[in-house]
Amino acid sequence: MTEPVAFTDSAPVLPVRDLDAALERYRRLGFEVEAYAGPERYGYVRRGPVSLHLTEWDQHDPATTAGAVYFYVSDADALHAEWARAGVDGRLTKPHNTPYRLREFAFIDEDGTLHRVGSPLSEP
Repeated sequence: MTEPVAFTDSAPVLPVRDLDAALERYRRLGFEVEAYAGPERYGYVRRGPVSLHLTEWDQHDPATTAGAVYFYVSDADALHAEWARAGVDGRLTKPHNTPYRLREFAFIDEDGTLHRVGSPLSEP
């Protein structure tokens, strides 16, 4: 019997209208950024063990083709404060406690990508 294939990592691919602007946005949010060296308009962003891929797509419409990603972090309030200081254009919601025991906030960027962020609430 063969062993099942082990998944070792994942990297969501998010559509963007302007790769250079998106890479700069993620850099300001604290990510390491890198543009693909080939002819395609593609990029990589990483923060710790978490990575995303960005693809410039001329048909991207934030109202209909936007993506979403959920980041689990150690301290949602600290990250919210960091992202608020970064002054990146978009919509940043206030952190709140959820019924599913997470401290959570959201950021929607200019490409329409929803970034939901949460950290576990301590036990009562």
